Amino acid sequence: MIDPAQQSRTYEVRTYGCQMNVHDSERLSGLLEDAGYVRADGGEQADLVVFNTCAVRENADNKLYGNLSHLAPIKRERPGMQIAVGGCLAQKDRGTVVKKAPWVDVVFGTHNIGSLPTLLERARHNEKAEVEIKEALDAFPSTLPARRESAYAGWVSISVGCNNTCTFCIVPSLRGKEVDRRPGDILAEVHALVDQGVSEVTLLGQNVNAYGVNFADPDLPRDKGAFADLLRACGRIEGLERVRFTSPHPAEFTDDVIDAMAETPNICPQLHMPLQSGSDTVLKDMRRSYRSTKFLGILDRVRERIPHAAITTDIIVGFPGETEEDFQATLDVVEKARFSSAFTFQYSIRPGTPAADLPDQVPKQVVQERYDRLIALQERITLEENRKQVGRRVELLVALGEGRKDAATKRMSGRARDGRLVHFAGSTDIRPGDVVEVEITGAAPHHLVADGGVLSHRRTRAGDNVEASITPVTAPVGVGLGLPPVGRPAPAVEPAATGCSTC
Repeated sequence: MIDPAQQSRTYEVRTYGCQMNVHDSERLSGLLEDAGYVRADGGEQADLVVFNTCAVRENADNKLYGNLSHLAPIKRERPGMQIAVGGCLAQKDRGTVVKKAPWVDVVFGTHNIGSLPTLLERARHNEKAEVEIKEALDAFPSTLPARRESAYAGWVSISVGCNNTCTFCIVPSLRGKEVDRRPGDILAEVHALVDQGVSEVTLLGQNVNAYGVNFADPDLPRDKGAFADLLRACGRIEGLERVRFTSPHPAEFTDDVIDAMAETPNICPQLHMPLQSGSDTVLKDMRRSYRSTKFLGILDRVRERIPHAAITTDIIVGFPGETEEDFQATLDVVEKARFSSAFTFQYSIRPGTPAADLPDQVPKQVVQERYDRLIALQERITLEENRKQVGRRVELLVALGEGRKDAATKRMSGRARDGRLVHFAGSTDIRPGDVVEVEITGAAPHHLVADGGVLSHRRTRAGDNVEASITPVTAPVGVGLGLPPVGRPAPAVEPAATGCSTC
């Protein structure tokens, strides 16, 4: 039952970090709206501000506490305003949050996001901060309602947690061991999104190609072909035009997944394959259970089966003990791999990880100099690979907010099937969510340009929904892990109106 006092309470969720956090924030929004909250309009100060935090970056703590400090005087002037902190940093810092920021009302962890409405009510009633950090998962995120951010693209979680022990990564200690959703629950959620006009789905997991470990039942053996089977099953969903996934792990990436990608038309020719380092010595110290030769072999097999695949990666510069020879090995692999783009990071100590205690921490100035060289190399390769796209006809899913300079250039933006960002000369009848075909006329390191006009334009149900400011609302899918229901029951999802269709 909804508290009448909450009927007009507004909320805002501020998200930091990875796609997992973005998806969790959709769930938090769904929970809050289920409990009677209303999303605050842009520019309006919300009655509730929720921070969904990340703990991966070195400055994550400073960023959070700085933002909390800015809200302190606002809260003093607004009786009844509440502030909640969740996510990975909350899981790590626990009670430290309210010690550093005593004006925070609720702190919750990665394992109990479904508790937020109850904790808010309890904090309001008791007039004191509520801190609840659980060590085990209450429920899959997807067993909770969601208010989706996009009318045309949706995240679908296939697993949570990670069984790897990479020495630089704090995620396993904050997200826990891997637990997989059953295929039927995943496919039901995908169907629910497609029924509401969504045309692109991204399957999410810390290590998606390890999917099938236990399906939430430790007594069940791992199904090693489960992820490839899941991809093929997505290929049979009518109306689902694009499927992406992130992120796989090189150690467990198998040929049956490559075959499923190549043989399933709606699986996008895009692969994010984290390298982290090209040095076998550093990979060993990182506890990455593959070596550079195996990594490059995977890329060769992907390109043999999917010649136009765009492959992206993650790379860490300056891991403890990294020598100039080790770094050169990374540059060598990057040159051979020909990544379409790379997410590059300077190593930073994360307390609680094994790497934090390793000797031979690389001096900051050395890390910066190596980082600059890596960026220069990857930007050259990206531009060279992008120039190869000039003259190609590509299909774009028109995007909202992807082109920051679109207003000045009079262009629109969209994503090609291989994930590349394309700015194109559009027209007023084209909406985000629609599908267009263009010919690439120019290239830059971070995007492509198509200034020759639109060759074809297909209006879609997603575009209709964008025009009407409608985003999907998905009800809980699947079986939880013991979490009691919160708030009012989720409404039945009506099909959208008929129309034309990283570790």
